[in-house]
Amino acid sequence: MSSDNTRMTTDLSGNEPEESTAAMGWIAFAACMMIMVGVFHVIAGLSGIIGDTAYVRTPNYVFAFDSTTWGWIHLLGGVLVALAGAALFQGALWARTVGVILALGSAIGTFAFLPSSPIWAMAILAVDVAIIWALTAHGRAWAVR
Repeated sequence: MSSDNTRMTTDLSGNEPEESTAAMGWIAFAACMMIMVGVFHVIAGLSGIIGDTAYVRTPNYVFAFDSTTWGWIHLLGGVLVALAGAALFQGALWARTVGVILALGSAIGTFAFLPSSPIWAMAILAVDVAIIWALTAHGRAWAVR
C-alpha cells in the first residue's frame, strides 16, 4: 500500500500497479448505460400502461402478457436498474454486484419481450451485454479507487 490515502492492488511480484483510468471509465460508462436502460424501460413501461395497443400480441407465446402487464414489468425493472446505475457512481462492491444481476435480469426480461417489440428489445439487449461486460471485466479498478 502507498503511504497516501489511495488504495491500489499489489500484483504477485510485489509491485504496486497504477490504477487504470480506462477501467474506471468503463465502470462510469456502465453506470451511465444502466441509468439510460432504466429510463428506456420506464418509457417502455409507461407506453404499455397508458396504451393497451402499444405492443404486438403474439398468439401461442409462453410469455403472452398483455401490454399493461409488460408495462408494469418494465416500469418496476427500469426504476431498479436506474437506481443501481446511480449507486455505481459510489464505487461500492454491492452496487457492481447488484448492477450485474439487474443487467442480467434486464437482458432475460428483454429477451422474453423480443416478439412484442423486436427492434427496441435488441437495442436494450445489446446495451445490457455491454453493461455486464464493463462491470465484470473492469470492476476491480473502480473498487480500489
